[in-house]
Amino acid sequence: MNATAWERYGTHHIDRGTPLLDVARIAWGFPGEGPGAEILGNLLGKRVLDLGSGTGRHAAHLVREHGAIVDALDASPNQHRRACDRYGGTAGLRLLLGDAVDHLRSAEPYDVIYSIGGFPYIDPRRLLPALASALRPDGKLCFTALHTNSLGEGPSPTVCARPEILPLAGGGELTVQMWVLTPELWEEQLAEHGLLVENIEILDAPGSRNRASYSLFHVRRRARVSSRPRTSRPPVAHAALGVGAIIHGPHGLLLGRHRRGTWELPGGSVEPGESLEEAVVRELREETGLTARADDVVLLGTLLDSVDGVVRITVPAVVTEWRGEPSDQPGESVGSWRWYPLQQLPEGLFVCSAQILTAWHSALPIDHAPAAFTRYAPPQREPARPTDDHQEAGAR
Repeated sequence: MNATAWERYGTHHIDRGTPLLDVARIAWGFPGEGPGAEILGNLLGKRVLDLGSGTGRHAAHLVREHGAIVDALDASPNQHRRACDRYGGTAGLRLLLGDAVDHLRSAEPYDVIYSIGGFPYIDPRRLLPALASALRPDGKLCFTALHTNSLGEGPSPTVCARPEILPLAGGGELTVQMWVLTPELWEEQLAEHGLLVENIEILDAPGSRNRASYSLFHVRRRARVSSRPRTSRPPVAHAALGVGAIIHGPHGLLLGRHRRGTWELPGGSVEPGESLEEAVVRELREETGLTARADDVVLLGTLLDSVDGVVRITVPAVVTEWRGEPSDQPGESVGSWRWYPLQQLPEGLFVCSAQILTAWHSALPIDHAPAAFTRYAPPQREPARPTDDHQEAGAR
């Protein structure tokens, strides 16, 4: 729906002959109101992405006046056409047409990403994982989102889209779908992907007749991946011995989402009468549907810590070969299995999984509670080998 609306928006201005005038400063909400480009920091020589750039006026301003190297991305062919007609020859400016998430997933990391009003048109659950991966550690993100509309209707307390009216210059209007979230909900969504909100400004419309306002978010990507406990309650004493399986192949590291919100490796408690290797194989099958043999399991060592006086022993293991594709299993607490590059691990790792990963690769930038590690085997450096019943899908 939004793609069609933006095409109609661009067509309206082409038919109307709306002139494209250069901007003298960044306008985050209303012309002449609020801060300018200074909130983005020193942009000289920096890689910058303008997300939802429209006609490219702000991107061209940052190139010409601030020495930035800017990619200006928009999904509307008509808006892209207008931008190319006006700014196509600007050195240091690359005008791009395409889907924001697709671009973010394949782009080289940016020093700065900004968006003037474009964020609320994309589901944040789709946008933010890709955006966090495309922003350098400690990189800057600034964006505006609708806070109240022209009728004075405030933001929504849930992550869902709602219809909003977009007025057109010269008359007429378009209906678009927007995610109009409370600042607290935006902050929660951003934090889940390692994006720290440093400041939020509310930009009100000048005068009393227009009741619209925007939230301007100042955000920074964390330099390190965090971890947190799944719960404040101690583990049950008889379940204090557990295993964690490292499944690492050509697609990355396999992690699942626990129903309590942490991201974690396959694994769990060792049952009576089974070996550690057998526990790894069983937990892998029960939680992900992947199958492996005990001979495919390399135990790395023993991690020792405590929770509320209960000793917790965790044995990390690398699975060198497996069969099948990961999928959610009925009745399991962990699901939503995904492959993550080691350089783009999600926020909120379960502390045991975080300890396992740094025992495996000590250079991973993961913060967690300390644990004493006694090594059984050298760390595994080669990617694992996933297979199916007919052919190997990876390489040793």
